Amino acid sequence: MKLTSTVIYGVPVLFVATLVQAADAAHTSTAEAHAIERVAVFGRQLNLLGQSSSASEGIVGAGEIASRPLLRTGEVLEFVPGMMVTQHSGSGKANQYFLRGFNLDHGTDFATTVDGMPINMRSHGHGQGYTDLNFLIPELIGQIHYYKGAYYPEVGDFSGAGSAAISLTDDLPYRQMALTLGEYGYQRLLATGQQQWQDNKFIFGGELQRYDGPWSDVEEDVRKVNAVGRYLTHVGNGQLAVTAMAYSNDWNSADQIPERAVTAGIIDEYGSLDTDLGGDSSRYSLSASYVDSDWQASAYVIRSRLNLFSNFTYFLDNPQDGDEFQQVDNREIWGGKLARDWHVAPFGITTDITSGMDVRYDHIGKVALYHTQARQQIGTVRDDAVDEFSSGLFGKLEAELTNDLKLRLGARYDYYNADVDSDNTLNSGNANDGIWSLKGGLSYLVSDDLELYASAGQGFHSNDARGATIKVDPATGEALNKVDLLVRSTGAELGFRYYDRQYINLSAAFWYLDLDSELLYVGDAGTTEPSRASRRYGVEVSAYYWLSDAFSIDAELAVTRARFTEDETLEGKYVDGTVPWVASAGINYQPDATGIHAALRLRYLGKRTLDSFKAHEADATTLVNLSLGYAYQDWDVKAEILNLFDSNDHDIDYWYSSRLSGEAADGVEDLHYHPVEPRMLRVSLSYRY
Repeated sequence: MKLTSTVIYGVPVLFVATLVQAADAAHTSTAEAHAIERVAVFGRQLNLLGQSSSASEGIVGAGEIASRPLLRTGEVLEFVPGMMVTQHSGSGKANQYFLRGFNLDHGTDFATTVDGMPINMRSHGHGQGYTDLNFLIPELIGQIHYYKGAYYPEVGDFSGAGSAAISLTDDLPYRQMALTLGEYGYQRLLATGQQQWQDNKFIFGGELQRYDGPWSDVEEDVRKVNAVGRYLTHVGNGQLAVTAMAYSNDWNSADQIPERAVTAGIIDEYGSLDTDLGGDSSRYSLSASYVDSDWQASAYVIRSRLNLFSNFTYFLDNPQDGDEFQQVDNREIWGGKLARDWHVAPFGITTDITSGMDVRYDHIGKVALYHTQARQQIGTVRDDAVDEFSSGLFGKLEAELTNDLKLRLGARYDYYNADVDSDNTLNSGNANDGIWSLKGGLSYLVSDDLELYASAGQGFHSNDARGATIKVDPATGEALNKVDLLVRSTGAELGFRYYDRQYINLSAAFWYLDLDSELLYVGDAGTTEPSRASRRYGVEVSAYYWLSDAFSIDAELAVTRARFTEDETLEGKYVDGTVPWVASAGINYQPDATGIHAALRLRYLGKRTLDSFKAHEADATTLVNLSLGYAYQDWDVKAEILNLFDSNDHDIDYWYSSRLSGEAADGVEDLHYHPVEPRMLRVSLSYRY
């Protein structure tokens, strides 16, 4: 056990303390601050009957987010029923996501936004759709609105499996300063505050985090800094919000390891074959949004940087210097969205119509892949600059055909244009494509407690622009075929939602999804590549039960079947990396008053298919987390035990060839895995004022 007695650095502590003092002075008095009643929203208890488009849509509130123990920030997406979030590398890297039979890698086919800003990165240096949520401060999230399936015309790229719209809070339930210390060098300092004057409000937050990790020969040495400032005011009949966010992080990585190296005693399960891995990342953004009864508008500018050093095959490609490589992605993103609502009643049918458009421009000044040794470049695989522009037009209609029956129709058109400037002129060029997406659904309110849904829709994901202009392999010079810039998905589902307004919220859906081209993980490159068409279908069930205002239980289950629908020589039908079974359950005790609060959470990630013949499967992963705390007046002390039963399961598993020093030149096919982190204790002390 390695509890650190000092808090990160003196200067950051002084900085956060100064913010807290400034916010405190801005309030007229502590008594007035306590006189304002603020209630944390529990989204699962919101009645979505008559409001949602499908059984697979839902809202998660700040109350639920605050109550659940989290190992990593990216696990906020596990509030989406059926979603599992893992990691195969260092803590500063984007997480690995699983949903609806997809190994989503780092975000492909699941679109995520934060206050209208797209998080998925196109034509990214590490993987298409790269979704890094480390810049979020969970205490500043207001709600998560999730939409599974491709039935929502306002959502475009990467939305085949679904999407999540994360909104930052517009009203903090309280200001706080919190310190967390834990095993393996974990330290976190948090400060949040809110100042209000007349119709104006300023919300801020700062986070400092350090973490060494449990690895036997690598100290992660995570150094994460987050800052958020959010200004809200009334303009006309609506609300304007302007948000600035800043994030910086650097870390060392303990990446996935081959099972044979552990069996042979070369390393233990928390060891590494290359101890020079890691990276640094930063993200700075400025965004604005305006919402009133008829209009929604948003705009943003983002500056993102990533340097990442990895080694998945060790000595397979370069027996002399090793296979370590560096991936670089430096970009600026500009964009925005505008939508207008109309409320009409043709022929006496109450109808809501929405039309809108969105634009996005990625200026990727450098997206590159280098051979490295001990983080020093020894060769260039490829070095590119990419300019990628997209625009989308969408419209949707919701008509109340009767008091109980609603019809929903939607359409979307997207156009993409990409210019690639490569260090190999043969791979430079322009690619463009356009795609229509049609969507529709019916909902029928059987009673005050029960609603039935039928939904269908088309979605798409974009491919890496470099694959849409490529002519030759940058490493071998062999001729290659280009891929389509945009790839179609088509899905549908039947479902129901039962909500009795007092005790239970139950939903279930049977769904299917056809995808024209899979994006599959390539172990020896650490990237994804397009593959064959596929089909998935499955059943999802979510249940939330409140025994009282303070005591609740919940359970979520997802069962999926995924197969390729196109034949390929020497390949099987199974989709690599898919998970047939996913389940989670929790017990929560969260009283409004002072006293004990607790949460117990179980997550189960079933056996994973690792190759197209299903000759190799990864074992299931089961984890239990516990949170136990006590609140008294303005103080709250909490202990979290992550991986309560000290499971030695795997966070992620792959099957591919690698080569250790001294092995045959063509390498050895083997299981490569990243272990779950061992049981660890984290203790937090929070002052709320």
